[in-house]
Amino acid sequence: MTGPRRHAAHDRFRGGAPRHIPPDQHGSAEHTAHRPRGTRADLGTRGGPGGKATWRAAASATLHCLTGCAIGEVLGMVIGTALAWSQASTVILAVALAFFFGYLLTMLGLHRAGIGWRTGLRLALAADTVSILVMEVVDNAVMVAVPGAMDAGLTSSLFWGALAFSLLVAFVVTAPINKWLIGRGKGHAVIHAHHH
Repeated sequence: MTGPRRHAAHDRFRGGAPRHIPPDQHGSAEHTAHRPRGTRADLGTRGGPGGKATWRAAASATLHCLTGCAIGEVLGMVIGTALAWSQASTVILAVALAFFFGYLLTMLGLHRAGIGWRTGLRLALAADTVSILVMEVVDNAVMVAVPGAMDAGLTSSLFWGALAFSLLVAFVVTAPINKWLIGRGKGHAVIHAHHH
């Protein structure tokens, strides 16, 4: 081997081993190309194609949704009960407010991270819709199933006990679903990177 090719090979394999190139000499594009997809660097979670979501990430996402849902759910139930509305009207109001506050909390967090309101709404819809929907189906089903809970007054321990129990059941049911979504790069995996 002669000429420039021989010298290049000699420089690269001097001493029988590849010459070490410090990380700071690599271009950022090269690092990006070698970064495996589905890692926390890509999605902010351990989810994604070929990845594995953690229960901690799922619990965090579920608790985030539960906070907004709980605000809307409690407010809707309190308003409907105070006005002596029918069960159907009270449930509809509670569900509507749960979606509103669930999306609002996500959008506020994204806005603090520098995301515009329109983009924030689009991300919130992608991240929270399934989670909130499952929560609302579960907790309202529990409230309706508990005898007398929907008709109990605001001063009744039955009303508040049933409401707290319904939210707990909703959390337990929704957490595995969020874990499944995050593991596929969906749900809260869509917005996780914007919060960090």
